[in-house]
Amino acid sequence: MARFVALLRGINVGRHNRVAMADLRQLLTDLGHTGVRTHLNSGNAVFAGRARSPAALARAIEAELQARLGRPIRVFVRTGDELAAVVAANPLPTTDPSRLLVVFLDGPPDAAALHRIDLDAYAPERMAAGRREVYLWLPSGITGSALLKAIGEQRVDAAGTARNWATVTRLLSLVEATSDGPPDGTDAPERRR
Repeated sequence: MARFVALLRGINVGRHNRVAMADLRQLLTDLGHTGVRTHLNSGNAVFAGRARSPAALARAIEAELQARLGRPIRVFVRTGDELAAVVAANPLPTTDPSRLLVVFLDGPPDAAALHRIDLDAYAPERMAAGRREVYLWLPSGITGSALLKAIGEQRVDAAGTARNWATVTRLLSLVEATSDGPPDGTDAPERRR
């Protein structure tokens, strides 16, 4: 059995794309995965399953979400080893985990789009490209970040989803602790809105 993390994009933001984490856990269990756990209420799940490509798993989860909810939700899947490599490769400060973002992409970052961004113009904000992710250090916070806006305008993260460093490292801990079977459950209580 292999271990995976699934990251859903844009769910439970306001009243849009509501997905209960209990429903997500059940969906993953129904797809044959074990040891399913969720973290927070923002579409983070870890599970064990047959060794398959992360892209194939993402498509299967997306198809099941579409079938059950009637709307498309993007899903990004990484193996436990891939997530560990993302953590190990981080070149940016981790002094405030809420100010460090990892944007998980469905492919390599667009090098041409990255080169169009004059990083000196956004200091002290910083950016670094990874294999299939972009790291962002935003010392003044996410809201109002000029660099984050520039990345969106250059469509660097057109097919991606972001998580802060605290979430990324917690997911890695959960992946490392995921067993091949029950108990299935949640790591943190869901926030009710």
